[in-house]
Amino acid sequence: MSISSALPDLRESYPPHAPGSDPQQSTSLLGLVPGILLLFVVGYAGKFVEHFLNTYTKAHHIVFPNIEYVLWAIVFGILIANTIGLPKIFRPGVATYEFWLKAGIILLGARFLLGDILKLSGISLVLVAIAFTLSIAFMTWLGHAFKLSPKLTTLLAVGSSVCGVSAIIATQGAIEADEEDTSTAIAAILALGAVSLFTFPLIGHALHLSDHAYGIWAGLAVDNTAEATAAGALYSDIAGKYAVLAKTCRNALIGFVVLFYAVQWAKQGLASAKANQQLQNKAAFLWKKFPKFVLGFLLISLVATLGTLDPKLYPHLAGLVPFGFTKPQVLALGNLSRWAFLLTFAGVGLRTNLRDLFKQGARPFIVGALGEVVIAAITLALVYGADRLYKL
Repeated sequence: MSISSALPDLRESYPPHAPGSDPQQSTSLLGLVPGILLLFVVGYAGKFVEHFLNTYTKAHHIVFPNIEYVLWAIVFGILIANTIGLPKIFRPGVATYEFWLKAGIILLGARFLLGDILKLSGISLVLVAIAFTLSIAFMTWLGHAFKLSPKLTTLLAVGSSVCGVSAIIATQGAIEADEEDTSTAIAAILALGAVSLFTFPLIGHALHLSDHAYGIWAGLAVDNTAEATAAGALYSDIAGKYAVLAKTCRNALIGFVVLFYAVQWAKQGLASAKANQQLQNKAAFLWKKFPKFVLGFLLISLVATLGTLDPKLYPHLAGLVPFGFTKPQVLALGNLSRWAFLLTFAGVGLRTNLRDLFKQGARPFIVGALGEVVIAAITLALVYGADRLYKL
């Protein structure tokens, strides 16, 4: 996958209503440089603000939620696009954000090790499966009840059930959702993440949850990994570790969930194409619409998992372990995915039109908030009951 090979699709996908859009811009590699540099500057500005606020608040003992660079990069991009606008010189490079999205998702596989699933108890894994199923089903039903668009409903459902922003970004590329739906879903999902840092520890202490039980609950109910980790660590170190394990199990489902939705949306496109008599080969159509980067994600995840397995614990897989990545390589790939997403999130903001975003009204945020609160309550009841019956 190269930038130049992705350019035709990127240019065609540039929405005509986006601030400063111009589908006739040059797509030469040299013409991409200004826009890519702008993506980097906007994305890094978000990273800088996140680091500065975290450092300042900790140094001065100020309780302040961790607002990830994701949101800052999107906000800065939106401000630029909807105030001064994008000069023509930047537009082709900004349109490459979809290339960085797909590259980031492939590299993201290194951060989701399938072997981490084996570190949880059977009861905890059952809770993960139940919480995942209930979350995706309830959020889908809620989106339909509030008459949200199907793609926005899908983004909210995936974000709340799997791993927040990463899942939303991955699913956007698979179902070809627009930037307004993506920005709305991200904002709605991030809202509870900030609130959870204040409310979850208080609820856990009020109910006298064990470290294990609280950590599992935080890992099941908080969507983004950073917030889930922080919510667990605020309770205790042990709770923080269990929160990471439970959250990692949810994260490991991202490839399969995106794959499922990709096939579903491809089938819908197939039905539409048949109705218009534009299709001759079903398999060719599905393969054309299928997001190949999901396969890259699954492959990287599998190879990374093999590299971290202990041959003494898994002797039957000992012959496969040499084909996996080493731990330093896994960390390097994970860091590369973050840099790719740095450009992606900036691009999402720079291509978001506030007028179209406001047209969606308050319903998406109501669905997101209501869904997250109900999911948090249900998962708390499940974990509380399991802890009392089986002593997590």
